[in-house]
Amino acid sequence: MAQIEGFRVRNFKVLKDVTLGRLGNQRKNQPLTPMTVVIGKNGVGKSALFDVFGFLADALKFGVEEACNARERGGFEKIRTQGETGPIEFEVCYREHGNAQSITYRVDIEADESGRPYVLWENLKQKQKGQKRGQPFSFLLLYHGAGVVWKGEQGGYQIDEEKEQLDLFIESIRAEEPNETETIELEDRRKLGIATLGALKQHPRISAFRHFIEGWYLSYFTPDAVRSLPLAGPQQHLNTHGDNLSNVVQFMEREHPERFKTILKEIAAKIPGIDRIDTERTSDGRLLLRFNDKGFEDPFYAQQVSDGTLKVFAYLLLLKDPSPPPFLCIEEPENGLYHKLLESLADEFREHASRRRGGSQVFITTHQPYFVDSLDPQEVWILEKGEDGCSIIRRASDDPIVNNMVAEGLPLGGLWYSDYLDAR
Repeated sequence: MAQIEGFRVRNFKVLKDVTLGRLGNQRKNQPLTPMTVVIGKNGVGKSALFDVFGFLADALKFGVEEACNARERGGFEKIRTQGETGPIEFEVCYREHGNAQSITYRVDIEADESGRPYVLWENLKQKQKGQKRGQPFSFLLLYHGAGVVWKGEQGGYQIDEEKEQLDLFIESIRAEEPNETETIELEDRRKLGIATLGALKQHPRISAFRHFIEGWYLSYFTPDAVRSLPLAGPQQHLNTHGDNLSNVVQFMEREHPERFKTILKEIAAKIPGIDRIDTERTSDGRLLLRFNDKGFEDPFYAQQVSDGTLKVFAYLLLLKDPSPPPFLCIEEPENGLYHKLLESLADEFREHASRRRGGSQVFITTHQPYFVDSLDPQEVWILEKGEDGCSIIRRASDDPIVNNMVAEGLPLGGLWYSDYLDAR
């Protein structure tokens, strides 16, 4: 299972310079756990951190200019950290599977003379097979949309990323390794190089990374979207807003009936009274999601069911997907849920994330101590505001006092509620 080991963000909203987990040049740091939870007060930057993944996914799909304007971001100057003049930078370190060497991707986004954002710098690098020391080798290097790429599973060039006159340096690489490299010049420098090169068979490492990002599931779930009336027709995966929930139910009923029965039993254990969930097709081809309550003869439809019931059902359906996405990112899953459901929901997410097969890495932001109660300090990151108004972050397990109190049986959420996780 592919997994993000760490990432760094610079000059993006309130995230002036934030690092989580382990990057390629920080081997002493611990990588992110299969489930990572970020906690913090309102306004500290949790939504900005969530949007890092949304922005990268949008940039891959649409280009950086569209990503800057999508989802009410407001354009490049609105999302660049206030007062900063440098580029927006994203760096992601991920491992395709347990035995693979980690790959680091970095992209810098700048604005041109007219204020339009473009890709200034794009780089993919990885250590060679068997390499234990030294810097990794770049196998994709683009500067202002032009550069070089190395073909195949191996190969690359060690480069100082801060080297001046990178365009001249790239020319020297081409001259030194003409048979190993391919000259690249993108037609549109507002598009990511991985979007184009990742579609080519001769670049399997780039292709794998592109597919990894394309597979991310970023939850923008809203109960009102579920209450819409989609056209009938089974669909395999839940979409980001959840408005095809009825279609996924239809697919699960048809293709995975036993798995679907298990989901219904789990929901019944968490929401008393729910006996059966199925779909009903209307005469005009629309699909209704139908909930049967033990105490009533007639069913209730999604339009009549509480937000919390719909949300728990959607999350369980997502976690029971027979071919789940590699990465789940969910913002404040506690909204609308009864507080005693939150610990069991956290356990469901962890169990899913811990599977060697059929699981996903899970990234969650929350401000609910009940959700945090069942978590380990290694899984929790505390986001706060620094003196300059920008976000700073630290791992709960970095505090030995917190580790000792959790080892003694005190729940982590309770410690947070009692201000033991605040900066001292």
